[in-house]
Amino acid sequence: MNITEVQIIPIKPSDGLVGFASLVLDGKIFLGSIGVHSRLDGNGYRITYPTKKVGDRNLNIYHPIDRDLSSAIETAICNKFKEVMEKSNDRHNSFNPESGPVQDF
Repeated sequence: MNITEVQIIPIKPSDGLVGFASLVLDGKIFLGSIGVHSRLDGNGYRITYPTKKVGDRNLNIYHPIDRDLSSAIETAICNKFKEVMEKSNDRHNSFNPESGPVQDF
């Protein structure tokens, strides 16, 4: 399976959750609501798949069962998240109070 698209939505960090991701596999299936969390050691990110609480149980909505696919998804999402955060930091660092914000047209 090929990951044909990855989208990232950063959020204000809360209990390690720093964003949400979605992706498309083989241009045929959309998977969304994937949580992006900071690793506890502060070195990179990890992902979690959506669950639904029913009574006292958490049921998995979906998750990969193949280790290679799982690794490919995590790598693609984490790389894209790093890229989005670097672009965000570049925009914030390029602000010059004398000239105003940099605008993309």
